Amino acid sequence: MSIPSHAPDQPIEQRRDLTAYLASGEKPATNWRIGTEHEKFGFRLDDLRPPPYAGPAGIRAMLEGLAKRFDWTLILEADQPIALQRKEASISLEPGGQLELSGAPLEDVHATCNEVSEHLREVRAIAEQLGLGFLGMGFQPKWRREDIPWMPKGRYAIMRRYMPTRGQLGLDMMTRTCTIQTNLDFASEADMVKKFRVALALQPVATALFADSPFTEGRANGALSFRSMVWSDTDPDRTGMLDFVFEDGFGYQRYIDYMLDVPMYFILRDGRYIDCAGQSFADFLDGRLPALPGERPTQRDFDDHLTTVFPEVRLKRFLEMRGADGGPWNRICALPALWTGLLYDSTALDAAWDLVRTFSREDRHRLRDQVPVRALQLPFGNGTVRDLALRVLEISAHGLQRRARLSSGGADEASFLEPLMEIAQANETPAEHKLALFHGAWQGSVDPLFQEFAY
Repeated sequence: MSIPSHAPDQPIEQRRDLTAYLASGEKPATNWRIGTEHEKFGFRLDDLRPPPYAGPAGIRAMLEGLAKRFDWTLILEADQPIALQRKEASISLEPGGQLELSGAPLEDVHATCNEVSEHLREVRAIAEQLGLGFLGMGFQPKWRREDIPWMPKGRYAIMRRYMPTRGQLGLDMMTRTCTIQTNLDFASEADMVKKFRVALALQPVATALFADSPFTEGRANGALSFRSMVWSDTDPDRTGMLDFVFEDGFGYQRYIDYMLDVPMYFILRDGRYIDCAGQSFADFLDGRLPALPGERPTQRDFDDHLTTVFPEVRLKRFLEMRGADGGPWNRICALPALWTGLLYDSTALDAAWDLVRTFSREDRHRLRDQVPVRALQLPFGNGTVRDLALRVLEISAHGLQRRARLSSGGADEASFLEPLMEIAQANETPAEHKLALFHGAWQGSVDPLFQEFAY
């Protein structure tokens, strides 16, 4: 989850200022960038338990080690390190100590994959000194919620109190899930709308291809992406498929209306989080917020509020693709390749829109609701989700080839889709591969995956 916003501390005078804020993200295609984020579970090598915040082998020591050795700047909250910053990239802590890289906005997938590789090398270097390892999956495979230490961040304390009032699995979302995410730009409101609709309709395809969370507390949980299932019982106010995105007239203003309907979590003032859970940002605009009577919000407050909704695709001053489970290095590189190929080439975007434009609301919801359990095997249309995934990968590959962004060795970005092609062609998700090992060579234990699949 996000570090504190760097948006201007400029007062919002009226609602149209919020629309203008979203529109300020518009960029010509020559300035479009790719941002890649990924989370990972830490574990102690001796007993596989998640590390606490404090102590010689804790998350704090991990952050301080990265800062000292690799020139990251520590970000403090209440005099405690809670994140790192280096140029336009940051490393932050999820509530249960998951370590997240929020990558810089980069020009191509080659650059973002190099960034991921460098980050993982740095993490391994410090982790080995501390007796820690890191694992990429969608859901914590072994430990109970009660076994997960909480990180000392003010926003998490507020969410920890509020989440159980809205759903059964909100605390699991916070402490036991990891994802890979890609952030992409748009040129105009119309371009944003088209990309939003394509991305939202096809997000279940990413969920299927990246499905890698089949275990809960050491046992098979009956799903392939349990992480995706967790979102269905987290908070109905701020999750889901956003049907209004497909309605006539959708644009910035409609998304603002949605955000004003979503209850707040907090306000950050002078480094302190003020609990506003359940209160209305619309009231805040009118100076009637109970937590700060008479005060009105700034752009920074609104930017923070934008981070407190968790739909499958999220709009800020860019679009965030949020449907994938955490995974290994090659899939961290594959996700930005998938969406860049679909959304950054106009011919590919048109082809992807043609593919999804006839999906009904029921189609979209069936994909969202059933893909976490059946993934590529789910019947859809005249075939299965696997057939849909193969077509999506084909469109994306052609889009990347037309972009013709080449590595120093002459390879285009489509090469990063190879892990996803292999999954779709084999018709076996990463989760199904691990389940076969669990029921076979691992003899009903998840412990071996901490060694076999660690970074």
